Amino acid sequence: MCSISEERGKIIANIPNFKLTWVSKEFSYLLHQCVCIIIFSSVQLYLRLPGQVHAVFLVSLVVNVASECGYTDSHYKALQQLQREIGSYHFNVLAFPCNQFGQQEPNSNNEIERFVQQTYSVTFPMFSKIAVKGIGANPAFKFLIESTGKEPTWNFWKYLVDPDGKAVNAWDSTVTVEEIKPYIIELVRQLILKKKMEL
Repeated sequence: MCSISEERGKIIANIPNFKLTWVSKEFSYLLHQCVCIIIFSSVQLYLRLPGQVHAVFLVSLVVNVASECGYTDSHYKALQQLQREIGSYHFNVLAFPCNQFGQQEPNSNNEIERFVQQTYSVTFPMFSKIAVKGIGANPAFKFLIESTGKEPTWNFWKYLVDPDGKAVNAWDSTVTVEEIKPYIIELVRQLILKKKMEL
């Protein structure tokens, strides 16, 4: 599991095999395995790896997930298929377990990770369980809600974030991954073309 914390004004990202650290007072952020997206009004975006610093620009689909929801099976299967087809060089699904809707994610982080690995063989990053709305909501979801004007009302809300860290769209649980796939593919296509032009 990936995790995030704040210590004396520093945001600490604990990701398997390495640690990211950066400083800011006002922040919203999304982290995922070997990639970091930091969302500011204006910011230079960097991923620090041993001995080097890389700029990071990816398309991301941020999803609040649950293990015991009626949408669990169809969404996890579709999200993993999407990750397999498009990710992870230009795109990643970012999954945030949440127990706020129907108490349908009661398990511990270790149990959640074991469930998604054994049942769906997920390869996209799974984060520690968080709140996505109300008091104590994760700053990333606060940003997504403020940016789109759309607050999750159930599990498996999906927020599409472009390579500049802008939340460009959001869909509720009833909208399938297949329905939003064209929007993701278009952003990835634009990202690839931009990278080619910069070569």
